[in-house]
Amino acid sequence: MINTNDYKAVLFGVAVGDALGVPVEFKSRKTINENPVTDMLEFGTHYLPAGTWSDDSSLTFCLAEALTVDFDLNIIARNFIKWQSENYWTPSGFVFDIGNGTRDAIKQLKLGVKPDLAGGTDDNSNGNGSLMRILPLLFYIHDKPINERFEITKQVSSITHRHIRSVVACFYYLEFARQILSGIDKFDIYKNLQKEVSEYLISISIKPTEIALYNRLLKRNIFELEEKEIYSGGYVLHTLEASIWCLLSTENYKDAVLKAVNLGEDTDTTGAVTGGLAGLLYGYDSISKNWVDKIARKKDIEELGKRLSDKFKIVI
Repeated sequence: MINTNDYKAVLFGVAVGDALGVPVEFKSRKTINENPVTDMLEFGTHYLPAGTWSDDSSLTFCLAEALTVDFDLNIIARNFIKWQSENYWTPSGFVFDIGNGTRDAIKQLKLGVKPDLAGGTDDNSNGNGSLMRILPLLFYIHDKPINERFEITKQVSSITHRHIRSVVACFYYLEFARQILSGIDKFDIYKNLQKEVSEYLISISIKPTEIALYNRLLKRNIFELEEKEIYSGGYVLHTLEASIWCLLSTENYKDAVLKAVNLGEDTDTTGAVTGGLAGLLYGYDSISKNWVDKIARKKDIEELGKRLSDKFKIVI
């Protein structure tokens, strides 16, 4: 069952995790460990005020905004173009961070390429740019059959990242979120997905070599790994693994997102992807009010959450 606070939990869960990571983006784990992040910081890497979120949240909000109208890839794509070209859904009126894959895909969209064909498909086109923004799609697909969930996820990921590896990462992430909505224990979800995701990917003939890349999630207990075995760069699989590791090795929103950010490197995205799931798992009220109050465009985000709730006629 979904309630109205789930929308705010997702939107602010992503934005707070993102904003915690922005000031230390690109810093190494070793450097951050010398002075770990414990609170919302100002300035830092991009020299921006505390509470500033990045492209991760901007594109999350662009997707959510589109869903308040209808599910239409063209609307989503137009919002992405407006973000890059017109500073739409930016925290302070300008774009300060954009991934190469997303930049290239938006260039294709501007040239008139169909949205579901705009993303890159080579092995090097597997940055975390679709994973970081995919979570609002949960509210559109959660009650659909698995084949539809996968196909819709594939379409939305493909706007910027069309390689099957990125699609599978988004699918796994949304399946995890979907079971959180059902109130299932996070470790039970992890075990469920080892069976359900594996079987589904085999059933639709995903290459075994691609499925095998996910073995740390689908065949092992990733939460048993040591921090040194968790990677936190911009590769989509590493971001997904890091987010699940942070979620399963902590017991509350604060600890999950701080653990994610303190992994270093792509701190804003690891924070955002972890924060989305943690917000949904522990609830909106679990997110520090002090952090939420610092978030740029807080009222606009609240209003977006309300419009999502109204659109999908959520039962409390």
